[in-house]
Amino acid sequence: MEIIINYFENISSLHRSILLVGGISFFWFIEGAIPLFNLNYQKWKHAIPNLFFTLTTIIINFFLAFLLVSTSDLVVERNFGILYFFANYPLVFKITIGILLLDFFGAYLAHYVEHRVKPLWMIHLVHHSDHNVDTTTANRHHPLESIIRFTFTLFGVVVVGAPIGYVMLYQSLSLIFSQFNHANIKLPKRVDKIISYVFVSPDMHKIHHHYRLPYTDANYGNIFSIWDRILGTYMDFSREKIKYGVDVFPNEERNSKIGELLKQPFEPYQRPTVEPDKIKL
Repeated sequence: MEIIINYFENISSLHRSILLVGGISFFWFIEGAIPLFNLNYQKWKHAIPNLFFTLTTIIINFFLAFLLVSTSDLVVERNFGILYFFANYPLVFKITIGILLLDFFGAYLAHYVEHRVKPLWMIHLVHHSDHNVDTTTANRHHPLESIIRFTFTLFGVVVVGAPIGYVMLYQSLSLIFSQFNHANIKLPKRVDKIISYVFVSPDMHKIHHHYRLPYTDANYGNIFSIWDRILGTYMDFSREKIKYGVDVFPNEERNSKIGELLKQPFEPYQRPTVEPDKIKL
């Protein structure tokens, strides 16, 4: 485990880029082999706005990275944070606790708050307004959301007291899991269900992308599913009935244009509506 942490302490931008591009390429290939839905779209055309927002996320995180490194170094130097209380525990235990908690603050909590706070929902809407969810959707975040997510991750680093090796490992896992659970892949239902008891599976996350409440406000996790299960935000739903998008922003053409998506957070506030007829699971 020390070798792994040492690697991530010094991981280069090149290696992080390989993880990003390699992950998208791998799941892009798998989507063609075992698709969940036969999406009626031009895959490359659909990917253009999503890759644009992937690029803006990379740029923002690059310029803010020094805050992540300096904050992590400071809390470790001051023995501050939850991990300080586990200083004498085995390394594998500390890494597991660290990743679990960073996933809570950086993914689950950030995501939950974005759905509950009106202005933040309008920013997060760019992610939900994709009508053809696939692995490129994973990084479809408005630049303002990239800053919001970074802020929650930074807060998590402070509370957890995470060394930079833990942080880089967490971010790498978060990237791969996000590409995995957004990918348009069809696992056997039993396999997907077993995965979802611990980790966020593709079917579990696709429910979150259903176009109407209450499913839009469920399954917030990214790496670990336990936060949704513990905190009561887990929901199940038949994957065959999933419809992507957001009911109050149904214009697929507008939702596929970069300029329109950049303006989307500044449109009049709207929330998805609850489905009038209950769908049987």
